[in-house]
Amino acid sequence: MSEITVAIRYAKSIIDLAIEQKALEQVNNDMEFFIRTIKANSELNAVLVNPIIYHDKKINILEAIFNGKVSPVTMAFFKLMVNKNRAEVLYPAALEFVNQYDVINNIVKATVVSATELSEANKKTIIADVQASTKGTVILTTKVDPALIGGFILTVGDMQVDTSISSSLTKLKKEFSQAAI
Repeated sequence: MSEITVAIRYAKSIIDLAIEQKALEQVNNDMEFFIRTIKANSELNAVLVNPIIYHDKKINILEAIFNGKVSPVTMAFFKLMVNKNRAEVLYPAALEFVNQYDVINNIVKATVVSATELSEANKKTIIADVQASTKGTVILTTKVDPALIGGFILTVGDMQVDTSISSSLTKLKKEFSQAAI
Protein backbone atom coordinates (compact mmCIF):
# COMPACT_ATOMS: atom_id res chain seq x y z
CA MET A 1 0.00 0.00 0.00
CA SER A 2 1.42 3.40 -0.92
CA GLU A 3 2.42 5.92 1.72
CA ILE A 4 -0.24 8.35 0.53
CA THR A 5 -3.01 5.75 0.77
CA VAL A 6 -1.91 4.90 4.30
CA ALA A 7 -1.71 8.60 5.22
CA ILE A 8 -5.22 9.21 3.90
CA ARG A 9 -6.63 6.31 5.93
CA TYR A 10 -4.95 7.43 9.15
CA ALA A 11 -5.98 11.04 8.57
CA LYS A 12 -9.59 9.94 8.08
CA SER A 13 -9.41 7.88 11.27
CA ILE A 14 -8.06 10.75 13.37
CA ILE A 15 -10.66 13.11 11.89
CA ASP A 16 -13.43 10.69 12.86
CA LEU A 17 -12.00 10.34 16.35
CA ALA A 18 -11.57 14.12 16.73
CA ILE A 19 -15.18 14.69 15.68
CA GLU A 20 -16.35 12.01 18.11
CA GLN A 21 -14.29 13.59 20.92
CA LYS A 22 -15.48 17.09 19.91
CA ALA A 23 -11.85 18.11 19.48
CA LEU A 24 -11.66 18.71 15.73
CA GLU A 25 -10.47 22.34 15.99
CA GLN A 26 -7.84 21.47 18.60
CA VAL A 27 -6.53 18.48 16.64
CA ASN A 28 -6.37 20.61 13.48
CA ASN A 29 -4.32 23.21 15.36
CA ASP A 30 -2.11 20.39 16.67
CA MET A 31 -1.55 18.99 13.18
CA GLU A 32 -0.69 22.43 11.81
CA PHE A 33 1.75 22.86 14.73
CA PHE A 34 3.26 19.44 13.96
CA ILE A 35 3.65 20.34 10.27
CA ARG A 36 5.34 23.65 11.12
CA THR A 37 7.66 21.85 13.55
CA ILE A 38 8.66 19.24 10.95
CA LYS A 39 9.26 21.92 8.31
CA ALA A 40 11.44 23.88 10.75
CA ASN A 41 13.34 20.81 11.95
CA SER A 42 14.10 18.25 9.25
CA GLU A 43 16.10 16.19 11.77
CA LEU A 44 12.87 15.33 13.58
CA ASN A 45 11.39 13.87 10.42
CA ALA A 46 14.65 12.01 9.77
CA VAL A 47 14.34 10.39 13.20
CA LEU A 48 10.68 9.48 12.66
CA VAL A 49 11.27 7.82 9.29
CA ASN A 50 14.41 5.97 10.40
CA PRO A 51 13.52 2.28 10.92
CA ILE A 52 16.66 1.68 13.01
CA ILE A 53 15.55 3.99 15.83
CA TYR A 54 13.47 2.16 18.44
CA HIS A 55 9.81 3.02 18.99
CA ASP A 56 10.42 3.99 22.61
CA LYS A 57 13.03 6.54 21.57
CA LYS A 58 10.70 8.04 18.94
CA ILE A 59 7.85 8.26 21.44
CA ASN A 60 10.14 9.89 24.03
CA ILE A 61 11.23 12.46 21.45
CA LEU A 62 7.62 13.21 20.43
CA GLU A 63 6.60 13.50 24.10
CA ALA A 64 9.52 15.82 24.86
CA ILE A 65 8.55 18.12 22.00
CA PHE A 66 4.75 17.95 21.98
CA ASN A 67 3.53 16.80 25.42
CA GLY A 68 1.47 19.59 26.97
CA LYS A 69 1.42 21.48 23.67
CA VAL A 70 -1.01 19.20 21.83
CA SER A 71 -4.26 17.57 22.87
CA PRO A 72 -4.32 14.08 24.40
CA VAL A 73 -6.07 12.84 21.23
CA THR A 74 -3.18 14.03 19.09
CA MET A 75 -0.54 12.64 21.44
CA ALA A 76 -2.33 9.26 21.46
CA PHE A 77 -2.38 9.36 17.66
CA PHE A 78 1.37 10.01 17.52
CA LYS A 79 2.04 7.08 19.88
CA LEU A 80 -0.29 4.77 17.95
CA MET A 81 1.43 5.60 14.67
CA VAL A 82 4.87 4.93 16.12
CA ASN A 83 3.79 1.68 17.79
CA LYS A 84 2.20 0.45 14.54
CA ASN A 85 5.48 1.04 12.65
CA ARG A 86 3.92 3.98 10.81
CA ALA A 87 6.04 6.85 12.14
CA GLU A 88 7.22 7.56 8.60
CA VAL A 89 3.62 8.37 7.70
CA LEU A 90 3.06 10.88 10.52
CA TYR A 91 3.96 13.92 8.41
CA PRO A 92 1.94 12.92 5.32
CA ALA A 93 -0.98 11.97 7.59
CA ALA A 94 -0.84 15.39 9.26
CA LEU A 95 -0.83 17.09 5.84
CA GLU A 96 -3.78 14.97 4.73
CA PHE A 97 -5.61 15.68 8.00
CA VAL A 98 -5.37 19.43 7.32
CA ASN A 99 -6.57 18.87 3.72
CA GLN A 100 -9.57 16.85 4.89
CA TYR A 101 -10.31 19.39 7.62
CA ASP A 102 -10.38 22.11 4.96
CA VAL A 103 -12.79 20.05 2.85
CA ILE A 104 -15.09 19.43 5.84
CA ASN A 105 -15.12 23.14 6.68
CA ASN A 106 -15.28 24.30 3.04
CA ILE A 107 -11.99 26.16 3.28
CA VAL A 108 -10.40 26.93 -0.07
CA LYS A 109 -6.70 27.74 -0.32
CA ALA A 110 -5.74 30.00 -3.19
CA THR A 111 -2.33 31.26 -4.24
CA VAL A 112 -1.75 34.27 -6.43
CA VAL A 113 1.65 35.05 -7.91
CA SER A 114 1.98 38.54 -9.34
CA ALA A 115 4.75 40.64 -10.85
CA THR A 116 4.37 43.24 -8.09
CA GLU A 117 2.86 43.30 -4.62
CA LEU A 118 -0.95 43.26 -4.77
CA SER A 119 -2.91 46.06 -3.17
CA GLU A 120 -5.40 45.23 -0.42
CA ALA A 121 -8.23 46.12 -2.83
CA ASN A 122 -6.90 43.62 -5.40
CA LYS A 123 -6.58 40.92 -2.73
CA LYS A 124 -10.17 41.53 -1.61
CA THR A 125 -11.39 41.35 -5.20
CA ILE A 126 -9.60 38.05 -5.81
CA ILE A 127 -10.92 36.60 -2.54
CA ALA A 128 -14.48 37.72 -3.41
CA ASP A 129 -14.23 36.19 -6.91
CA VAL A 130 -12.88 32.88 -5.60
CA GLN A 131 -15.54 32.80 -2.85
CA ALA A 132 -18.25 33.43 -5.43
CA SER A 133 -17.11 30.52 -7.58
CA THR A 134 -16.27 28.03 -4.80
CA LYS A 135 -18.83 29.02 -2.16
CA GLY A 136 -16.10 28.48 0.44
CA THR A 137 -14.00 30.45 2.87
CA VAL A 138 -10.87 31.55 1.02
CA ILE A 139 -7.37 31.67 2.46
CA LEU A 140 -5.23 33.65 0.04
CA THR A 141 -1.46 33.36 -0.17
CA THR A 142 0.37 35.95 -2.25
CA LYS A 143 3.80 35.76 -3.83
CA VAL A 144 5.75 38.16 -6.00
CA ASP A 145 7.65 37.02 -9.11
CA PRO A 146 8.98 39.91 -11.23
CA ALA A 147 9.65 37.44 -14.08
CA LEU A 148 5.91 37.51 -14.82
CA ILE A 149 6.40 41.10 -16.11
CA GLY A 150 2.73 41.87 -15.43
CA GLY A 151 -0.53 40.14 -14.65
CA PHE A 152 -0.86 37.22 -12.24
CA ILE A 153 -1.20 33.46 -11.88
CA LEU A 154 -4.04 32.33 -9.63
CA THR A 155 -4.05 28.74 -8.38
CA VAL A 156 -7.07 27.27 -6.59
CA GLY A 157 -6.80 23.56 -5.90
CA ASP A 158 -5.84 21.95 -9.20
CA MET A 159 -7.13 24.84 -11.32
CA GLN A 160 -4.94 27.66 -12.56
CA VAL A 161 -5.64 30.98 -14.27
CA ASP A 162 -2.58 32.50 -15.91
CA THR A 163 -2.93 36.13 -17.06
CA SER A 164 0.79 36.91 -16.88
CA ILE A 165 2.50 38.83 -19.66
CA SER A 166 5.39 36.36 -19.71
CA SER A 167 2.96 33.52 -20.41
CA SER A 168 1.26 35.53 -23.16
CA LEU A 169 4.66 36.29 -24.72
CA THR A 170 5.62 32.61 -24.60
CA LYS A 171 2.34 31.63 -26.30
CA LEU A 172 2.81 34.34 -28.92
CA LYS A 173 6.39 33.19 -29.59
CA LYS A 174 5.17 29.62 -30.02
CA GLU A 175 2.42 30.71 -32.43
CA PHE A 176 4.93 32.71 -34.50
CA SER A 177 7.38 29.82 -34.64
CA GLN A 178 4.65 27.40 -35.75
CA ALA A 179 3.33 29.87 -38.34
CA ALA A 180 6.81 30.26 -39.80
CA ILE A 181 7.12 26.51 -40.37
